Amino acid sequence: MRFHYTFQKVVDLKGNEKTQAEWMLSSALGELQAQEKSLDELIIQRNAVMSSLQSAAEQKTPMAKLREMQDYVDYLDKCIARKHSDISRAHTEVQSKQDHLSTKVLDEKVWLKAKDKAQTAFLQNMSLREQNELDEMATVRFAMKSL
Repeated sequence: MRFHYTFQKVVDLKGNEKTQAEWMLSSALGELQAQEKSLDELIIQRNAVMSSLQSAAEQKTPMAKLREMQDYVDYLDKCIARKHSDISRAHTEVQSKQDHLSTKVLDEKVWLKAKDKAQTAFLQNMSLREQNELDEMATVRFAMKSL
């Protein structure tokens, strides 16, 4: 006789939910990394423009050109501020996905523990049956020898 867990489909479902939560967390982490990389690129770009602006100012560049470069630096500053906001949202999303995953992991553990308990009870029951059969055989043999 083989062990069959009545709620195996629930255990499988909980495992699938945990896997899906892992994928969602992985996706959120990927988005966070992309946002951070984008921020790094904006900062590098801003630093390059600031360096160019500094050089242009030292070389007596026309004021219109300097103003244009300064406007671009201001634009990059706004982009950087927005990117910080995007990163903050991405961090919040990652935290949310981590919490969701923790819930799913705990849920799966509860069902796996219940399955383990049921399997242990089944094996104890099988062992008891086997022992009873052996006892019965020994009793019959003893009775047969007595005759």
